[in-house]
Amino acid sequence: LSAITVGGRRTVLEGWRAWKNRDLNMNALMSLAGAGALALGQWPEAAMVLVLFNVAESLEDLTLARARRAVGELLSLSPDRATVQAAGGEWVEMAAEEVAAGRRVRVRPGERLALDGRVTAGLSTVNQAPITGESRPVEKAPGDLVFAGSLNEEGELEYEVTAAAADSTLARLHRVVDEARTRRAAVERFVDRFARVYTPLVCAAAGLTAILPPLIGAGDWREWIHRALVILVIACPCALVISIPVTIVSGLAAATRHGLLVKGGAALEMGRRLKWIALDKTGTLTWGRPEQTEFLALSGAEPGWCRRLAAALAGHSDHPVSRAISAAADRDGLTARPEVTDFQALPGRGVSGRVAGRAFYLVQPRFVAERGWGTPELETAIAELEAKGRSVAALAGEGGCLAIFAVADRPRPEGLRAVGELRRLGLGLVMLSGDNEAAVRQVASEAGLDRAKGRLLPEDKLLEIEALIRSGPVGMVGDGLNDAPALARADLGFAMGAAGSDTALEVADVALMDDDLGKIPVFIRLSRFVHRLVWQNIGLALGFKLVFLILAGLGRATMWMAVFADIGVCLLVVANGLRPLRRPPPPSPGPDRRAAAGAMETAA
Repeated sequence: LSAITVGGRRTVLEGWRAWKNRDLNMNALMSLAGAGALALGQWPEAAMVLVLFNVAESLEDLTLARARRAVGELLSLSPDRATVQAAGGEWVEMAAEEVAAGRRVRVRPGERLALDGRVTAGLSTVNQAPITGESRPVEKAPGDLVFAGSLNEEGELEYEVTAAAADSTLARLHRVVDEARTRRAAVERFVDRFARVYTPLVCAAAGLTAILPPLIGAGDWREWIHRALVILVIACPCALVISIPVTIVSGLAAATRHGLLVKGGAALEMGRRLKWIALDKTGTLTWGRPEQTEFLALSGAEPGWCRRLAAALAGHSDHPVSRAISAAADRDGLTARPEVTDFQALPGRGVSGRVAGRAFYLVQPRFVAERGWGTPELETAIAELEAKGRSVAALAGEGGCLAIFAVADRPRPEGLRAVGELRRLGLGLVMLSGDNEAAVRQVASEAGLDRAKGRLLPEDKLLEIEALIRSGPVGMVGDGLNDAPALARADLGFAMGAAGSDTALEVADVALMDDDLGKIPVFIRLSRFVHRLVWQNIGLALGFKLVFLILAGLGRATMWMAVFADIGVCLLVVANGLRPLRRPPPPSPGPDRRAAAGAMETAA
């Protein structure tokens, strides 16, 4: 009686509410089974049913709490207080939530950052794995962004706060994860629908078991009512219902540890179904920072002087090609540059200026042709470079063209590796870019993509995605801004570099917290891994119930044995469902499977 009173109070109260609301849930079934056992005088059995079910419910609560805590721990990474520079210049401690954007904050070695910001002084390495999923600490210097929750490892840093504590990347990440829990996978919705039909059918089957055999003289009422109660206990969908959310939540938490923000179980499930991945070029597959790739001096001009002169003109311009030419000169130590006067921007053409009283131009090739400075040698060199996907700039004086510079946006090495992994996973790959066709073809050729299209406006990318969807689910990878229409239309939108970007977090279904395309094959493998675990758990739960239903029909099972078996199955599916939190998903198949497996073991 004590065991029934203490262990069954919660179940009976919840069961009573369920019966009143005509909701035949697990508590309703268990309270009915317990009441039936008491009515039959089976007090020990009633006690075991209610106590063991209460244990199972507690295990469910603890397990779900553990899976959610893996994500909830994110906010605890950010300290409550920060060292802030006061108006008089002295450093004082303040509550992080009181520090406004624009204030100057100092963080010492070994301390975690309380707020997002941009470094203003100091050099250090910062471990920002909780936010971006990067495996190694990142060097930080003045001008670099830093994120709340990161660990400053070596030097002292001072930074200017860019967002209040409530709007930090870490806080926004936590809010999006909370919202993601409400976006349920199709399999979760299926199990709910299944349980709503399954439970009334089980009650009807148990009722027929209790009534029909005694009516036809196949046994006494007491025996068959007992068997009917055992069927109710066995048929309780506890393990089935708990296994799905545990597996999905642990998959979402595992993705977060990899630097992937997945907006709910529906997005996690869609990953395994993708047939195509469409990639933007600039800033996604390439660095988004053009670099000087070739230089050619013409007509006997001195190469070093030409490069210094071009860098002097380029230093007055913010155009990406100009910045690439200036950066290449800096890198090669060509810092002694002539003074430029009368600098002018030539819209749609380039720039001009005077050096020692003479006019010089750093312009597009068509400007050279317009001035009549072209030569067969020059035209051939420009055509060869443009055929390779290069952007060409010409350095010219009043007497003609002196040199040409070729600039290109290089593919990211990790992007090329990610393309290879995605291909081994069986996905088709397409590039959709607004860049010129030659540059797009060149990058697509280097990366080994199936198709590539250039000179696309945002609305053109949207039409291309709609065409691809006809042949299967499509994932779109972009920067979350100019690719927003295509990201929103795709079955799954991946936003690059979501750390610090509100737009990326809002538009995408999956946000890569750093710029690493290699996280996409990780997500695909994780999605497939979680899907396998879900169906393994469904098979385990239903398989065990089928075995015990047969035993119950033969009169070989008791109620407490059924509940004990149900707890065992709960523990089994929970342990299986938590596997994404305990180890990485299996490596993708392919020629480098052994090497990948070794890397996984090392990481583990």
